[in-house]
Amino acid sequence: MTTLQSPPAAGREQMNIVVIGHVDHGKSTVIGRLLADTDSLPEGKLDRVRRQCRLNSKPFEYAFLLDALKDEQAQGITIDSARCFFRSAQREYIIIDAPGHIEFLKNMISGAARAEAGLLVIDAAEGVQENSRRHGYLVSMLGVRQLAVVINKMDLVGYDPDVFESIRDEYREFLARVGIEPAAFIPVSAREGDNIVGPSAHTPWYEGPSVLGILDRFTKAAPPVDQPLRLPVQDVYKFTEDGDDRRIIAGRIETGALAAGDRIVFQPSGKTSRVASIENFNRPPQAAASAGESTGVTLTEQVYVKPGELICKADQPQAAATSKLRVNLFWMSPNPMVMGKRYKLKLAGARAATWLTAIHNVLDASDLTTAANRRQIERHDVAECTLETLRPIACDTAADIPRTGRFVIIDNYEIVAGGVVLDAAAETNTLIADHVRQREKAWDRTSITNGMRAGRYRQRSALVLITGPVDHGKRDLAKALEEYLFNSGRFVYYLGVSNSLLGIDSDMNVAGERDEYLRRLGEVSHLFTDAGAIFITTVSDLDDYELDIIDTLNQPNELVVVAVGEHRFARRRSDLDLAPAQVDINGLRQIRELLQSKNYLMEYHL
Repeated sequence: MTTLQSPPAAGREQMNIVVIGHVDHGKSTVIGRLLADTDSLPEGKLDRVRRQCRLNSKPFEYAFLLDALKDEQAQGITIDSARCFFRSAQREYIIIDAPGHIEFLKNMISGAARAEAGLLVIDAAEGVQENSRRHGYLVSMLGVRQLAVVINKMDLVGYDPDVFESIRDEYREFLARVGIEPAAFIPVSAREGDNIVGPSAHTPWYEGPSVLGILDRFTKAAPPVDQPLRLPVQDVYKFTEDGDDRRIIAGRIETGALAAGDRIVFQPSGKTSRVASIENFNRPPQAAASAGESTGVTLTEQVYVKPGELICKADQPQAAATSKLRVNLFWMSPNPMVMGKRYKLKLAGARAATWLTAIHNVLDASDLTTAANRRQIERHDVAECTLETLRPIACDTAADIPRTGRFVIIDNYEIVAGGVVLDAAAETNTLIADHVRQREKAWDRTSITNGMRAGRYRQRSALVLITGPVDHGKRDLAKALEEYLFNSGRFVYYLGVSNSLLGIDSDMNVAGERDEYLRRLGEVSHLFTDAGAIFITTVSDLDDYELDIIDTLNQPNELVVVAVGEHRFARRRSDLDLAPAQVDINGLRQIRELLQSKNYLMEYHL
């Protein structure tokens, strides 16, 4: 991100404006001229750019005020979203110059997602291009409803009103089809300064506002503080110095406000508590915090939560918790989006593995034609489809709360799609459940039954899963349990989390990696328990949904859950709870008695 000028002054109204359009239609020149003609440039900036152009024997362009990166000037196209700060008599603007080249649409989407209003630039000589229509659709999809169309380079067509009106009528009809009524169509020559900050003698036939005038007419959106609370959990900190054992749950408030004493709900886990204090770095505790503030909270009742949860107020509308999202997305990768491939979803604070499970229709954003019965999504397609994650995430529809209803898709460390949530789809026939049904249908078994294996090994197979906070002795307990069972003649196996068989560290918080680890662990567990073994493993800090993944994948075999320490589930109950001090021979005895009482161990005693 290239940033020009000083940030806006505190206390004045601010508005984010995105400037978009087809490559070489003059977006950066429009902005550069605005900055120059309103004396918004840093002192000496204009002279330095002119001098640099003379030294390099190249003609001066107002676009160079924004295209400050050397490789951008060399190519003559904007490849990053340059950000500058502009002041009018009415308000402060943060203007985002989004790329127009088709290869850089992901940057344009990133820019538009932060905008409250937009300027869409069209070259009068070239007219409406494919990307002009595509950009119009994308700003509509991303919820930008205040839009003015700037028809630039009127000097190249002799300021002909017929050319202006032809482009205006064509593009207005297109925007109407995507639900946008533009605030104005403005004929300008950014290079010459016509209709940028005031009326031009070259267009006596035009009586509408200038670019500066339409910017000042745009209305500021209601502050997000008036919306329901949405605080994505970025991380959880615990400081142990001076006997401080509090957990501080940190994040940036996207919408709403929060105060000490508020009853809150963590989604998707559904856990509840009350805010004890509002914390800030190197500041005393605050009474409240609101949208736009990065803050931390402590709780009156300690509950275990993870990064990626979404904090809501108990007395306000809740975010949806779902593993199925009906979405509109724009695909940007040269490789198509296909069924069955694992991608990464980033939505608010959540990071999750996701799969494309249904394509409802595909739209060509350049001409709004649709195609049904597609099995993959091609580059530059806009698709209404269903995405599914292994476990639920919290979100809102983009129509209700855009900040928690927008997402990006990542593949191979690259952003390959951006989109909006249309609805939280019904969670029938989930990805994991369907996989287990298909797996069992395809399983090629012999005549040896589970009962026969139980008779041979004198035990019922089970997955014994020991969970709890990190460094609570779970691994030592699991290893000791395996040794006791093995020495008593049981068919038993312990798989440690450090074992590289699964290829992923179970404690990783990288987007989607923990979910993938749990998926693999569930499949391995099924193999061992199906063979008749008592399979023992440990996973730190399991939540209800993660336990559901392992339990479902291990089916039809059984699961025994041992929770160590203060770990508690919101919905499920563990089979045995042990205090950290019981991770010893006493804990072994309790697990043995549990397995005997549930008839997993037949006849034998430890």
